[in-house]
Amino acid sequence: MTPSLLDHTPRIAAVGVDGFVAPARAAGADVRQLDWRPPAAGDTALGAKLARLSAHPAVEAANSRALEAIRAVQPLLTDVRPAAGLIPALAGERLLLHAGPPLPYEEMCGPMRAAVTGAVLLEGWAADAGAAVRLARSGGIRFAPCHHHDAVGPMAGIISPSMPLLVVEDAATGRRAYSNLNEGKGRCLRYGALGPDVSARLRWMGERLGPGLGAALRAREEPLNLRALTAQALLMGDECHSRNTAASALFARELAPDLARQAALGGIEALDFLRDNDYWFLNLSMAASKLAMAAAEGIAHSTVVTAFARNGVRVGIRTAGTGARWYTAPAAMVEGLYFAGYRPEDANPDIGDSAITETHGLGGFALAAAPAITGFVGGTPALARRVSREMASLAVGRHNDYRLPGIDFAGSPLGIDVRAVVDTGREPVITTGIAHREPGIGQIGAGLTTAPLDCFVQALADFPEPE
Repeated sequence: MTPSLLDHTPRIAAVGVDGFVAPARAAGADVRQLDWRPPAAGDTALGAKLARLSAHPAVEAANSRALEAIRAVQPLLTDVRPAAGLIPALAGERLLLHAGPPLPYEEMCGPMRAAVTGAVLLEGWAADAGAAVRLARSGGIRFAPCHHHDAVGPMAGIISPSMPLLVVEDAATGRRAYSNLNEGKGRCLRYGALGPDVSARLRWMGERLGPGLGAALRAREEPLNLRALTAQALLMGDECHSRNTAASALFARELAPDLARQAALGGIEALDFLRDNDYWFLNLSMAASKLAMAAAEGIAHSTVVTAFARNGVRVGIRTAGTGARWYTAPAAMVEGLYFAGYRPEDANPDIGDSAITETHGLGGFALAAAPAITGFVGGTPALARRVSREMASLAVGRHNDYRLPGIDFAGSPLGIDVRAVVDTGREPVITTGIAHREPGIGQIGAGLTTAPLDCFVQALADFPEPE
């Protein structure tokens, strides 16, 4: 007698068919769901282009050059100086730099508009918040992305002329990248918080913290090696985006003697501030990552992502082979844990330049190094290990020095490959904070999000095919 096909519990493999899974399980079937999507989001023309570019000798060679250029960068913290003396455009007409791809003031999200107001007041361009808003609305201020001026800023990312900037320099080429100073936790301008406390801290940072740090760094026999600090911090539980506890402590220990010698310029105050600021190293990590990824800019035929930024409205990427053009898509919401009294409905979409760290093998790509962060952003250590392994499938290689203890000390995945993202449909993971959507409130949580697939689809569609 021929056995019945269903004389036992069916075992079914579902490949990218989500709607089939629940009914089959409800009927008692053993269903194993595979995470699969059609390449190129089902676009046959783009899929054909992807097939032509996959393993293309010119693209492979270009990506190898990009990877080696990124690996070769040795980021050194050399100085802290006012922004207007470092970025020429800030020394002229009224200009503010912001996070993410370009957008006009009218389209800015609540936290970024509030941060603009705070910066206008800091510069003395308006007498009060109302006047600051009117000035911004009237066109009396120009706006540009930080990325357009070799800079990066977390969350709203506002950089104004008087703000002190970290100067990070490549030991080999002398090329520089910049970031503002981290304000710490709580009510901060970068999250759109406003008030006398926020303004007073920003003034102190410009008048005391910046000069003290700059003097201490200039007096050192050698600049501060950020690559070495980052590598050590990854072995101590940081991923150098949302968790910087070890890196910040290592920085403070390294610079403490130099700051102590600059008491007259605020060195002791700086030490007190660093002691209480576990977020301090984030901005250094961002500037070092910006510097490293800039080394790959302009490499023809390379599909490596060189910039990755969010402005709270849209997410944008740039690639080595397509130059300065941004490919943008709507910013996603962040899934994570909220501070008491706040809900997902209160949150602003993803915001900040800090995702530059993910392009450099940190943040979500190094999540396996930071099991403790799961208590802050949600998830489990097992999830952290899985994410880092999955991100390796999107990268052109691994970092030589940045090792992840959670996955057998493998190098962190380095260099997001547009081809791999479009081929797998797997979106790069970002670890990040959550800002309140309304102006003037600030941070309300932290979590994980992803870069929209559509950014990468656009970049691949626009990518010039080698002859």
